[in-house]
Amino acid sequence: MSEMVKAGVKALRQKVGDRKFDGSAKFVIRDEGSIRIDENGVTIDDSEADVTLTASVETFRGIIEGKVKPATAFMTGKLKVDGSMGTAMKLAGLLG
Repeated sequence: MSEMVKAGVKALRQKVGDRKFDGSAKFVIRDEGSIRIDENGVTIDDSEADVTLTASVETFRGIIEGKVKPATAFMTGKLKVDGSMGTAMKLAGLLG
């Protein structure tokens, strides 16, 4: 497991706080690993999810830091979304 994934879990936990996420989402960070968000919180996990979001380290970092909007990353091809777009939109609201 990479340091980027560990740092991503920590940052997402801070961003999400004690709010619950209805559904499951997985961030796949290319060449680094996977992070899952669900009703149990944020974990390092590569299991199936309602939606899978795939991005480079740079794009993922930008989304977490609030410098890159997920919708913009998706429309410019920097973020690939597979699965439930409704769940992806809920995630964007949670991270927004």
